[in-house]
Amino acid sequence: MSESDWTDAIVGERMAVDQQFAAEVRDSPFSNQEWGLIMTAAEFDIVDADDPENARIVPNTEKVAGIMPEVEKMERGMGAGPGGSADGGGGDGVFSSVKDALGVGGGGDGGEPDRTEEAEALLERYAEALQEHLVEKGRWEQVRIAYQE
Repeated sequence: MSESDWTDAIVGERMAVDQQFAAEVRDSPFSNQEWGLIMTAAEFDIVDADDPENARIVPNTEKVAGIMPEVEKMERGMGAGPGGSADGGGGDGVFSSVKDALGVGGGGDGGEPDRTEEAEALLERYAEALQEHLVEKGRWEQVRIAYQE
Protein backbone atom coordinates (compact mmCIF):
# COMPACT_ATOMS: atom_id res chain seq x y z
CA MET A 1 0.00 0.00 0.00
CA SER A 2 1.36 3.41 -0.85
CA GLU A 3 1.88 6.15 1.71
CA SER A 4 -1.12 8.10 0.51
CA ASP A 5 -3.38 5.01 0.50
CA TRP A 6 -2.87 4.14 4.15
CA THR A 7 -2.98 7.75 5.33
CA ASP A 8 -6.11 8.37 3.26
CA ALA A 9 -7.69 5.36 4.98
CA ILE A 10 -7.19 6.96 8.40
CA VAL A 11 -8.17 10.54 7.58
CA GLY A 12 -10.81 10.59 10.34
CA GLU A 13 -8.29 9.42 12.91
CA ARG A 14 -5.79 12.03 11.73
CA MET A 15 -8.39 14.75 12.15
CA ALA A 16 -9.05 13.57 15.71
CA VAL A 17 -5.32 13.52 16.47
CA ASP A 18 -4.96 16.99 14.95
CA GLN A 19 -7.54 18.28 17.42
CA GLN A 20 -5.90 16.50 20.36
CA PHE A 21 -2.46 17.69 19.26
CA ALA A 22 -3.50 21.35 19.07
CA ALA A 23 -2.41 21.94 22.67
CA GLU A 24 1.07 20.62 21.90
CA VAL A 25 1.28 22.92 18.88
CA ARG A 26 0.24 25.87 21.07
CA ASP A 27 3.06 25.01 23.47
CA SER A 28 5.55 24.74 20.59
CA PRO A 29 7.50 27.56 18.93
CA PHE A 30 5.18 27.33 15.90
CA SER A 31 1.91 29.05 15.13
CA ASN A 32 -1.00 26.98 13.83
CA GLN A 33 -0.33 28.31 10.33
CA GLU A 34 3.36 27.41 10.54
CA TRP A 35 2.49 23.93 11.83
CA GLY A 36 0.05 23.48 8.96
CA LEU A 37 2.78 24.32 6.49
CA ILE A 38 5.21 21.94 8.20
CA MET A 39 2.60 19.18 8.02
CA THR A 40 2.31 19.67 4.25
CA ALA A 41 6.01 18.82 3.95
CA ALA A 42 5.82 15.73 6.15
CA GLU A 43 4.95 12.25 5.09
CA PHE A 44 4.47 9.32 7.42
CA ASP A 45 5.75 5.81 7.04
CA ILE A 46 5.46 2.65 9.09
CA VAL A 47 8.81 1.07 9.86
CA ASP A 48 9.03 -2.61 10.70
CA ALA A 49 5.42 -3.01 9.54
CA ASP A 50 5.95 -6.78 9.32
CA ASP A 51 6.91 -6.95 13.02
CA PRO A 52 3.87 -6.40 15.29
CA GLU A 53 6.06 -5.75 18.34
CA ASN A 54 8.32 -3.13 16.77
CA ALA A 55 6.18 -1.54 14.05
CA ARG A 56 5.78 2.19 14.47
CA ILE A 57 4.74 5.28 12.59
CA VAL A 58 7.61 7.62 11.81
CA PRO A 59 7.69 10.95 10.03
CA ASN A 60 9.64 11.21 6.80
CA THR A 61 11.09 14.69 7.26
CA GLU A 62 13.23 14.90 4.11
CA LYS A 63 11.19 17.84 2.80
CA VAL A 64 10.89 19.75 6.08
CA ALA A 65 14.18 21.65 5.72
CA GLY A 66 13.03 22.83 2.30
CA ILE A 67 9.82 24.30 3.70
CA MET A 68 11.45 26.05 6.67
CA PRO A 69 12.33 29.25 4.76
CA GLU A 70 8.60 29.67 4.10
CA VAL A 71 7.86 29.00 7.77
CA GLU A 72 10.42 31.67 8.69
CA LYS A 73 8.76 34.12 6.30
CA MET A 74 5.46 33.48 8.05
CA GLU A 75 7.05 34.12 11.43
CA ARG A 76 8.66 37.39 10.28
CA GLY A 77 5.47 38.45 8.54
CA MET A 78 3.45 38.10 11.73
CA GLY A 79 6.04 39.97 13.76
CA ALA A 80 5.44 37.55 16.61
CA GLY A 81 8.92 36.12 16.82
CA PRO A 82 11.25 37.01 19.66
CA GLY A 83 13.14 40.17 18.83
CA GLY A 84 11.14 40.61 15.66
CA SER A 85 9.73 43.91 14.56
CA ALA A 86 6.03 43.93 13.85
CA ASP A 87 6.41 46.59 11.16
CA GLY A 88 9.31 44.92 9.35
CA GLY A 89 11.35 47.97 10.39
CA GLY A 90 13.24 50.14 7.92
CA GLY A 91 16.12 48.53 6.07
CA ASP A 92 17.11 46.30 8.98
CA GLY A 93 14.62 43.59 7.99
CA VAL A 94 16.22 43.17 4.58
CA PHE A 95 19.73 43.10 5.99
CA SER A 96 18.71 40.68 8.73
CA SER A 97 17.14 38.40 6.13
CA VAL A 98 20.29 38.43 4.03
CA LYS A 99 22.48 37.81 7.10
CA ASP A 100 20.19 34.99 8.21
CA ALA A 101 20.30 33.41 4.76
CA LEU A 102 24.11 33.55 4.83
CA GLY A 103 24.22 32.26 8.41
CA VAL A 104 26.00 35.33 9.77
CA GLY A 105 24.98 38.05 12.14
CA GLY A 106 23.60 38.25 15.66
CA GLY A 107 20.02 36.98 15.76
CA GLY A 108 20.26 34.42 12.99
CA ASP A 109 22.87 32.14 14.55
CA GLY A 110 21.60 28.68 13.75
CA GLY A 111 17.98 29.79 13.75
CA GLU A 112 16.84 27.72 10.83
CA PRO A 113 18.54 24.45 11.84
CA ASP A 114 17.17 24.80 15.36
CA ARG A 115 13.66 25.42 14.04
CA THR A 116 14.05 22.51 11.63
CA GLU A 117 15.04 20.26 14.51
CA GLU A 118 12.10 21.56 16.56
CA ALA A 119 9.75 20.85 13.64
CA GLU A 120 11.12 17.34 13.21
CA ALA A 121 10.78 16.64 16.94
CA LEU A 122 7.18 17.87 16.90
CA LEU A 123 6.45 15.68 13.89
CA GLU A 124 7.90 12.71 15.77
CA ARG A 125 5.57 13.41 18.71
CA TYR A 126 2.65 13.73 16.27
CA ALA A 127 3.50 10.33 14.76
CA GLU A 128 3.57 8.80 18.25
CA ALA A 129 0.22 10.40 19.09
CA LEU A 130 -1.27 9.10 15.83
CA GLN A 131 -0.08 5.56 16.52
CA GLU A 132 -1.38 5.70 20.11
CA HIS A 133 -4.74 6.90 18.81
CA LEU A 134 -4.91 4.06 16.27
CA VAL A 135 -4.10 1.54 18.99
CA GLU A 136 -6.80 2.99 21.27
CA LYS A 137 -9.36 2.82 18.45
CA GLY A 138 -8.41 -0.75 17.54
CA ARG A 139 -7.22 0.25 14.05
CA TRP A 140 -3.45 -0.12 14.43
CA GLU A 141 -3.20 -3.80 13.39
CA GLN A 142 -5.43 -3.20 10.37
CA VAL A 143 -3.35 -0.19 9.28
CA ARG A 144 -0.03 -1.94 9.93
CA ILE A 145 -1.06 -4.97 7.88
CA ALA A 146 -2.54 -2.86 5.08
CA TYR A 147 0.71 -0.88 4.86
CA GLN A 148 2.57 -4.08 3.94
CA GLU A 149 0.31 -4.83 0.98
